[in-house]
Amino acid sequence: MNLFKYFYEGGPLFMGIVTIAGIAMIFFAIKSGILILMKKDYSGKGLDFILMFGSLSFILGLLAQAIGMFQAFEIIQQIEDISPSLVAGGLRVSMIAPLYGVFWFILSIPIWVVLREIVKKHR
Repeated sequence: MNLFKYFYEGGPLFMGIVTIAGIAMIFFAIKSGILILMKKDYSGKGLDFILMFGSLSFILGLLAQAIGMFQAFEIIQQIEDISPSLVAGGLRVSMIAPLYGVFWFILSIPIWVVLREIVKKHR
């Protein structure tokens, strides 16, 4: 399984944007974790950004799929006669960005829950 192939197939623009949102989620998770470990008076405000950027990754993946499907249906409408296997291949490719966004979202949930519980225990 070549992940770079899927990244390119999913559309480098939106896959890159989803990746940036995922990296922002990781940044805020690390920042919050460091503040918690340093035993600073941490209010937990940064935890909201973890869930926000995780959710944003998923939403951006869905947006990429919607834009891609809109463009595909426009082309199908112009061509009129198209094979079902070609449509199925297009549907497969359209699912790459949302699945990638779901990966970041699913990753953000346990990180957020664990850090939130640690903050609650230290109050």
